Amino acid sequence: MQLLYTILIMLLVVSGTRITAQFIPVPLPLLQILIGALLAVPALGLHVRMEPELFLLLFIPPLLFVDGWRMPKGQFRELRTPILVLAFALVFFTIVGAGYFIHWLLPQVPLAACFALAAVLSPTDAVAVSAITHGRLPGTLNNLLQGEALMNDASGLVAFKFAVAATLTGVFSLVDAGFQFVLVAVGGVLVGVVLSYLFGRLRAWMIARGWEDPAPHVLMLLLLPFAAYVVAEHLGLSGILSAVAAGMMQSRLDLLPKQTTTRLLNRSVWTLLEFTFNGLIFLLLGLQLPDIVTAAFNGHQGEWSFIGWALTCVLSVYVVLMALRFVWVYVYWRISGSLRRWRGKKTRFAGQSRIALSAMITFGGVRGAVTLAGVMSLPLLLNNGQNFPERDLLILIAAGVILVSLLVASAALPKILPLLPADNAELRERELNRHRSQVLESAIRCLEADDERATDAHTAVATAEVKAKLMSEYRELLARTQDASDEAGEQHAVAAQLEHRLRLDALRTQRQELYRMRRENQLDDDMLMEILRDLDIAEARLHKV
Repeated sequence: MQLLYTILIMLLVVSGTRITAQFIPVPLPLLQILIGALLAVPALGLHVRMEPELFLLLFIPPLLFVDGWRMPKGQFRELRTPILVLAFALVFFTIVGAGYFIHWLLPQVPLAACFALAAVLSPTDAVAVSAITHGRLPGTLNNLLQGEALMNDASGLVAFKFAVAATLTGVFSLVDAGFQFVLVAVGGVLVGVVLSYLFGRLRAWMIARGWEDPAPHVLMLLLLPFAAYVVAEHLGLSGILSAVAAGMMQSRLDLLPKQTTTRLLNRSVWTLLEFTFNGLIFLLLGLQLPDIVTAAFNGHQGEWSFIGWALTCVLSVYVVLMALRFVWVYVYWRISGSLRRWRGKKTRFAGQSRIALSAMITFGGVRGAVTLAGVMSLPLLLNNGQNFPERDLLILIAAGVILVSLLVASAALPKILPLLPADNAELRERELNRHRSQVLESAIRCLEADDERATDAHTAVATAEVKAKLMSEYRELLARTQDASDEAGEQHAVAAQLEHRLRLDALRTQRQELYRMRRENQLDDDMLMEILRDLDIAEARLHKV
């Protein structure tokens, strides 16, 4: 019963923080961490023991799955080179550079354990960056950071596992580790793609037999990322990359016919799950902070001196991580730009300040949930029975780096954003209207080509009226996608705004009349809900036009 109360309280806090963030000028992740830490103080007594394996299985697969699902595939292909460079090459550059620095800072910790800490500090959290920038990050940079976060979770955790194994056994082979890494990564991707493909075939088979109820389709889709993760991990492959690959594959398979209702329900369910899980992750981080600090304090004399030394370690490690990231990104943009110019191609970020661009990507490398879950999974004992060297201190440094990265990003990113050009909204709108026009024109051609012969005069008249009505609506929608630069276009835009307002007023008047009729017991709840649903769909469609 206590566990149920704890879960309900955490869900209530997550929903409350989202509302509170509208009035407090603090990024939502920081607010949730702060409230979590306050709830964990002895006076309130909310304590949650986090099992890292359970944490990874419960939270990471669905969140990475939905990120892979929503990741624009065209953007991912276009940005594949910088994404892979950041997600793999930068990870290994960080492990080597930060690992040796941590070993110099903490000489009592074996080098392999220092590499393990550097590896678990490599994954980034694009969700936290989106929360900090409030969606104002340029689209290309946002896609770049999202793609990096999707990939470096796997590369960082796989490298972390190898480093921990080397710490436990004292044996490490670079050749074997490199081969195993490629095998684990490629195998994880294949598992995710195959499972997602088989799931798509299963849905198509169900639909072909008339089993179109959205509920089982959505429920099975919710289970897919967990299946991809568990199967891959059971085979000794990367469960994280498997979940990402399954999501990216499923976005192509989720275009089955007769599944409009399922897609609408999918979007709502996954939006709710993403909001809830992201909030719970940062809340759990706050709840773990008192235990992490207490464990690190044990066995150290002089609290204030230890606090100062631990804070120095955290800040030093963070500065080194950011310096390595900035150098790598800046050098990459210089080399990439020179190569593209040499090949006669336009540079991807032409006209933008390399310093501002590199600074944005550098401070956008916020550490988050994967880092916390990974470092908490450090074993307690080595294979020889001795304690894992400075385990509590390593966990404290990782948690401190997460907090510092969030704080610095919250202060730095809003200052850097004005230095970068915003997305060309007008160009994107023209491109969107062009695609809309193509779709509407295909519908008009379909109606014009329809020569179905009516069986009697009444049917022929009705068919002609319906076709005329539909073609009138489609032509009106098509006119809205045209360029409104001339006077006629401006008049049409004014008329469209007037029509939008009148339709909206009419819908809201109908809803008020429904409420009045219900208050006066003129209709039952089932009829109210059915009519109200139609009005809500009509208003939602009106807002989309």
